Amino acid sequence: MSAPSDPTRCPLCGQSNQCTQADPARAGEACWCFEAKIDPAVLEKIPPQDIDRTCLCPRCARALPPDAPS
Repeated sequence: MSAPSDPTRCPLCGQSNQCTQADPARAGEACWCFEAKIDPAVLEKIPPQDIDRTCLCPRCARALPPDAPS
């Protein structure tokens, strides 16, 4: 069985996902992903154990290469 996901990290790249829902200090704020267009092909890459448990980072959500500005 795999370890629980870190809700503050992107399940694809491991960087900060900037999720306000995972940050108690920002409780009540709308997350960036509520308005984001997420590439459907990227959603298929999320490991099953991470679905609905952790958010993608903005870069991965838009399927940008690691060196592209987010």
